[in-house]
Amino acid sequence: MIRLPSSHAAITAPLVASSTRFPGIPIGRSLLDGRPFHLSPVLTDAAVLPATNSLALGGLGSGKSTTAKARIRREILEHGHQAVVIDSFGEDNAGEWAPLVRSLGGRVIEAGSFTLNPVSGLFPAEVREQLVRSLIAAVEPGALTPQATHALQHALNHPKATSLNGLVDALVQPEDGRWPAAKLIEWGEGAAIALSRYTEGSLRGLFDGQDASLPETDLPILSFDFSRLDRNSPAIPSLMAAVACWAEHVWLRQSTAVHRHLVLEEAWQILLSPATAELIQRLLKNSRKAGLSLDVVMHTLSDLGDGKAQDLARLCEVAHIGRLGPEEAALVGALLNLPAWAIDRIPALDPGQAVWKVGPDYVDIVQTVISQDEATLTDTSSRRRMAQQALAVEQHTTVAPATGHDQDQDGDLPTEAGQDTDGDGAWDWEMPPNVIDTRHHDVLQAARDGRCNEAAHLAALGERADITAHGINSDQAVSWLSTRARVAELCGSPDQAIQLRATVARMGKDVEWFEQTTDDSTSPQWHRGPQPATPEPPVDDAQPVKGRRRTWPYVAAIACLSVAAACVWQAADNEERRQERQETAAAYKGRSGTALRVDGVEADLVAHWNGDRDRVIVELRSYADRNARYLRIDASGKSAYTTRGDDRWFPKAPELALPVTDPIADVTVRVAIGGKDWKEGSRAESRTIRLSPTGTAYDADTGKQLPSDL
Repeated sequence: MIRLPSSHAAITAPLVASSTRFPGIPIGRSLLDGRPFHLSPVLTDAAVLPATNSLALGGLGSGKSTTAKARIRREILEHGHQAVVIDSFGEDNAGEWAPLVRSLGGRVIEAGSFTLNPVSGLFPAEVREQLVRSLIAAVEPGALTPQATHALQHALNHPKATSLNGLVDALVQPEDGRWPAAKLIEWGEGAAIALSRYTEGSLRGLFDGQDASLPETDLPILSFDFSRLDRNSPAIPSLMAAVACWAEHVWLRQSTAVHRHLVLEEAWQILLSPATAELIQRLLKNSRKAGLSLDVVMHTLSDLGDGKAQDLARLCEVAHIGRLGPEEAALVGALLNLPAWAIDRIPALDPGQAVWKVGPDYVDIVQTVISQDEATLTDTSSRRRMAQQALAVEQHTTVAPATGHDQDQDGDLPTEAGQDTDGDGAWDWEMPPNVIDTRHHDVLQAARDGRCNEAAHLAALGERADITAHGINSDQAVSWLSTRARVAELCGSPDQAIQLRATVARMGKDVEWFEQTTDDSTSPQWHRGPQPATPEPPVDDAQPVKGRRRTWPYVAAIACLSVAAACVWQAADNEERRQERQETAAAYKGRSGTALRVDGVEADLVAHWNGDRDRVIVELRSYADRNARYLRIDASGKSAYTTRGDDRWFPKAPELALPVTDPIADVTVRVAIGGKDWKEGSRAESRTIRLSPTGTAYDADTGKQLPSDL
């Protein structure tokens, strides 16, 4: 480590705002000149900081969430602010904000345990309509035709429309109005079907129920915990739409706090939905008038795609960017107009360090400083830490302890806020930072200890991080396939291990990372067994028999040519497969679907891959086709089917959740549909469809590409 006095620190990086200081809570210490860094955006002069919204970016383990939690905690304790948190990620089936929220006397609302009433009388009439339209658009975007909108408006005025169940009843059994009831039934059918997903389908319990109500508005902090929901589920944008409307029209109007914060953790899931992105954009634009700060926390800007969602990032006047890959750093720098020296530093930042931009001109590099209590409340890596501790215990029992008292100098250890660790005013600077990646070993250690679920979770997180940072075909990403194969072996799934290793072999990576040594000649390879020893010729004193004409040189030559040809063919095949995977990865959309007509029934087959790319949900929808009597999906040994029955007009959409081993491989399913002449016990007409995560679909029998619904 090189120690530089504070007066010399500016030699290594520009000191862009040496005299600028901001009022408010302590955040940490500047790494450019060692000064304490304070910031409360709402207390900063409006000429310097026109808006108070903030954006936090950073890779896994960069410390962005810890900084966000520490900021909210200090604003609540020191300035009496209020906060509402949308918490989409956590460990052990609990949101990561839960410990902090409970320590401040707040409340954690878990999705499914508390029912939000979207047609509550506390909402103005126009807000109720907008919210219900958002719920419909989240599950059936094409259901809101002009006629359906009129039927919905008519139903919202019905006395029964005080709950979602009552609204569905009013759509299905309307009273005569300007248009006759028969017309209103026909027009409102699509909207009723969409809303029935919330009252009878997979999303029930979120917005319907006898005790449906709205949360209280006088708590210091309130967290909506969405961590148990699938990341690609329409429940997240639906719930976010409801929470945004509640925050805008109820919470902000009833709250008596001097300032409020709306925190969006893992915000990419929310901002990618057009309906919720529009709500968030309106909150951002009206935040100053409403006394609200929107604090957005997410991994990378790439998660937002290239659409309007990225434009929302430009509305944030405060940004802190933790460690990112060089490509992501360049993207963020271009969007936020960061100077070149700051962009160059982002990939080398340590945990807890971030490039801060405040307003149009101020840029600094800040080390967040937290107390021991805050470290406990904001910890988001407990599982990884447990794996590291288990490894340390094992090493301690097998290696004799060294003598001496070496002091641990890990920069990640929490330090009391405001404590000066450099008594002589010196400056600690590591060039370059020494980072040891122990993630693979942590995963394998968890598997050896029998914690297979934890190992799989850690491997998925690591693989996703390396795919984002280095690309899906990089050595870093492929090494996780080898790790997952080893985990599968340790956890008793040899078939899965064979499949994963076959994938590695097809990509030309024939040595597992944990078997590599510095001497290539002795590196063991999983695909090569021990070679038999060369037999010694027997000793014989007899006279040699006159030999026949030697043919073995010709045989050997032919064999060599055959082997060479096979090697060339194999290399070409591997290269072709690698290029195909690269093209598939580049075209990855995470969704596929096609329109089908089977036995006179119009249906859509849709597949959604989740954010971790380890599961795909396949759904067969017939919508309001009265001819549909039977729907069935078969894939990977699983089946799901529904029938119309005598009490319904059409069958519900069957769903299958399938595990995914290769995230860019196609999924083949068999669909069977029974039309109006189908009878129970008879065989339904079927087709086999191959769905690609690039958005295309094929007839598995003919190979013909089918029309996509994208």
